[in-house]
Amino acid sequence: MKYILLTLFAFTFLLSACTNPSEKNSSKPPADLKTTIQSFSDTAKMDTFKVVLQGKRPKDMLLTFSITAFDGKEIYKKELKGRDLIDNYKETLDLSKENSQRDFIMDEFNLFFDEENFLWPALTAEQTPDKYATDKTFFQELQQSNLNGFKYRVSKETNIYIAWSEQEKKVKVYYKCC
Repeated sequence: MKYILLTLFAFTFLLSACTNPSEKNSSKPPADLKTTIQSFSDTAKMDTFKVVLQGKRPKDMLLTFSITAFDGKEIYKKELKGRDLIDNYKETLDLSKENSQRDFIMDEFNLFFDEENFLWPALTAEQTPDKYATDKTFFQELQQSNLNGFKYRVSKETNIYIAWSEQEKKVKVYYKCC
């Protein structure tokens, strides 16, 4: 009888030890979701930046970036397809194998909220618009508002710079460059 109880106890212990840790701690966010809070549409209030990576196969993956304002309204959303990211980099990186494609997309996902992508402020008074400034009027508005900006990559040659337009009450691209 002792042997049976001891075996049953050992089996129960092993079974509980093998339980998936993510099932034990459901408050931990999934690996395909990252969020951060930054001032963006207002210098004194915080907005939520979120990036989600969905899909199994690299060419079918979808990276969705969104910003939700301090008042709960979504103010920006951009979807980047895995296929497009791979195509935009295949000239400069060896992305011929699915494993290297998956690693590349995971790197893009993991680096999305690097500190260098948050621009405090978006523009300084000394900066002047050049051929990469998409809207010179908005460029000047940003210089006066001192609101923050954010940049993200869509290819090796292209970064998108966005900021909140207080006049138009929306997020706009103010610079698109290398």
